[in-house]
Amino acid sequence: MKSTREVYTVEVAGVKRDLRLFEVKPGLRIAILNILGDTELVQAAALALGEKLKAVNYDLLVTAEAKSIPLIHALSAVTAKGYVVLRKAYKPYMGEAVQAETLSITTGKPQTLYLDEKDRGLIAGRKVVLVDDVISTGSTLQGMRLVVKKAGAEVVAEAAIFTEGERAQWERIISLGHLPVFTG
Repeated sequence: MKSTREVYTVEVAGVKRDLRLFEVKPGLRIAILNILGDTELVQAAALALGEKLKAVNYDLLVTAEAKSIPLIHALSAVTAKGYVVLRKAYKPYMGEAVQAETLSITTGKPQTLYLDEKDRGLIAGRKVVLVDDVISTGSTLQGMRLVVKKAGAEVVAEAAIFTEGERAQWERIISLGHLPVFTG
């Protein structure tokens, strides 16, 4: 069934996609990038981000679950760097997890990120690159920064497939493109 929803066309490392527009609040729509299951786009983005990260001295990649997991996995394979995924829910097997709270743009509610006890040793004293699929408000990024700082790591770069919204706010982000927000 063909959707009648309005789309915004993007190209990521030679791969074109039509991103559906969704209203996140009255008068404000955003283009939704969902890389889950899109192996072609994930591989292309990982190769392109991997190239851009060659200039950065780092030890480890870090992301928050869930949509960025395929990207960080592919990026890990391309760069030969390990990765850690911060979780959004605590499970008892995670032990003495490091945590930080942030405000989610998609739910409008507080969101807590957790670093599993088993991963604390991987992060402590390391130089890390924070990775996300889209950086919009920066709330998830801020939560990731807080967790890795509490765990004793240094954030040396932040990367995403796209930044979104106020472009000047994201100048320091290593990205493959920028998504506008749609008003009216």
